[in-house]
Amino acid sequence: MPIEKGEIIRLNNIFFEFNKADLKSESFNELDRLYSILIDNKTLKIEISGHTDDKGSDEYNKSLSNSRANSVMNYLTSKGIDKTRLTAVGYGESQPVVANDTDENRAINRRVEFKVL
Repeated sequence: MPIEKGEIIRLNNIFFEFNKADLKSESFNELDRLYSILIDNKTLKIEISGHTDDKGSDEYNKSLSNSRANSVMNYLTSKGIDKTRLTAVGYGESQPVVANDTDENRAINRRVEFKVL
């Protein structure tokens, strides 16, 4: 499938330690798929965006989501992807995809995506 500029793709199965930005090893398969996309598309530049639910302060959530986006970026650069192709941004709780009214919905809002630049 072609990847188009502006397209936002959710990375599934990206897991972090609770309240931390440390990637769990269960995340590596999904991150390796993203790595392959970047290898196969040498000119592709992406924004890695971190998102949280609404638990905690706005400032804390923005910081945590930024740290998590940076963890994903660091994983990719450690495998050889040029950092100039990657941008990491933490949006905190500012862009929920569903209402933060249940534990299930909060889990949906805790996510990492990438946007094609």
